[in-house]
Parts: sequence; C-alpha cells; structure tokens
Amino acid sequence: MKVKMTEYLEINLEDETWCCRKCNHAIAPARSNYKEGLLVYARDPREIHRPILNPDLYEYTFAPDPAWVQIVEYYCPECATMVEVDYLPPGHPPLYDMEFDIDALKERYLGKRRG
Repeated sequence: MKVKMTEYLEINLEDETWCCRKCNHAIAPARSNYKEGLLVYARDPREIHRPILNPDLYEYTFAPDPAWVQIVEYYCPECATMVEVDYLPPGHPPLYDMEFDIDALKERYLGKRRG
C-alpha cells in the first residue's frame, strides 16, 4: 500500500521506500531522507531572481548573492519531475525536512486492510 505524503512523493509501506507519484520510481528508503535518492541541481540564484539594477554600475542589485545562497532543485531520476526546491547556503547538506513514524503508518494503514 502506498500513502501519499506530498504532491510528488508517496511511501510504499510494504517495502518501506519513498516513491515518485508521477512514475512510481523507488527513490530512497522511507526511513531516510528522500532527497538522497533524487537528482540535484544547484543553481545560481541570479538565474531566477534577476538583478534589478545594472551589476556593472552597482555593487548591490537587489538579486541574491550566490556567495550567500544557492537554489537547490531536486528531481526524480526516472521522470525528471521537480520534487522539491530549497534555498541554502553554498555547501550546506540537503535539508531533512520530513521524517515519519513508518511503524505507526504501517499499523494504521496495513492493519486496517488486514482487519
């Protein structure tokens, strides 16, 4: 049984894996960070938030400074669906933003199905 967790992620409770909801690709173990199984693209924030002022004339252009922040996009390795985006300092490890009690989910969903 699969439980929907986000718009693009679900957890397969039978084999305890994160899965893409678009293509059903098994991404990572459900007891770990799903981002470890995704493709990562770290972007210069100025690609998304263009400078308002001319960078040749002004030091501060109202665009994010890439020395301070990068935009990190996470994609399904099978279908290339963008699953998540984080704004992080350069070199920062992926955020661990969701952790679920897999045993409680299994009891709740698989227990109901059996009973």
